Amino acid sequence: MTVLEDRIEMADESEKLTLDALFERLERMPVPEGYKVEIVEGTVFMSPQRNAHWQIIRRIVRALEDLFGMDAKIASDVRIDFPGVLNGLAPDVAKLRDKAVQTPQGGWYFQDVEFIGEVISKGTAHNDYGPKKSTYALAEIPVYLIVDPYQGKCHVYTQPKDGEYLTELSVTFGTDVDMTTTPLGLTLKTDEFPRD
Repeated sequence: MTVLEDRIEMADESEKLTLDALFERLERMPVPEGYKVEIVEGTVFMSPQRNAHWQIIRRIVRALEDLFGMDAKIASDVRIDFPGVLNGLAPDVAKLRDKAVQTPQGGWYFQDVEFIGEVISKGTAHNDYGPKKSTYALAEIPVYLIVDPYQGKCHVYTQPKDGEYLTELSVTFGTDVDMTTTPLGLTLKTDEFPRD
């Protein structure tokens, strides 16, 4: 099949596109090594994982494992389908409740997510602060953390209601992110978070 034939077929099927159909097509595409692919409100985004990005993700995962143990259900860059129109997201870090079970396709149900951490990539920052934040609030994810290595800040959003978060806490790198009063119950050290 040529690219043109594939595009015509996609246009003919656009009325019935599902996340599964979109991801099946993406799996046939050559995605460059080190890139994360997400579908945000029906638009496909590919963003590179830089070293600073990974170092921050690693520290968040380590803090979660230190608090909840090595058997805690933690996912990174794993597809989770969220409410709204075509939201197949792959959070940088997602902590799931202990009794979470995987979907038949091997993903996770958004209803089981207790915490999401996203580390900003320059080209997709608008998604993390915009549609993804709204989607996570609509899904009632109790704690949403945005780590921004370009600003050198962390933003914690809690108390989701009617598609928005009612509470926001912002701290600069070097200051502990105190989430002990949230359902997560974690203090995250940021003194070694790299800037980009």
